[in-house]
Amino acid sequence: MAELGFVDKVAARAGVPPEQARPLTEAVLRTLTERLSGGEAGALAPHLADELSPLLVKAAEPPEAFGFDEFLRRVADRAGIDRPAAERGTRAVLQTMHRVVGHREFEDALAQLPADLRALAQPLPHGP
Repeated sequence: MAELGFVDKVAARAGVPPEQARPLTEAVLRTLTERLSGGEAGALAPHLADELSPLLVKAAEPPEAFGFDEFLRRVADRAGIDRPAAERGTRAVLQTMHRVVGHREFEDALAQLPADLRALAQPLPHGP
């Protein structure tokens, strides 16, 4: 998927303008890379546009163990946004990645995350 298409989808899902969606997308991908093993992050990278995939490549260091709140704090700090916007943005990036990467590979990577972070990748239920 081309970067522009990915970022536009993130903007629509997060309810932010496209010019805010790019730094938000980068913040989520960088934070996700810190949390995943190098192999899992690297397996996701080829599915993203050339401009975004380097954000998922990391050295052989082990993943950092941090939870939901720290993940959102890092995203908020990197993107210069508040925590609710970081949560919406993380949800938007993960949901967009899920569609781009494919279910099995995406689920393999997300298995390394705490349940509350994995839950952000699930679509919000629609009202009755």
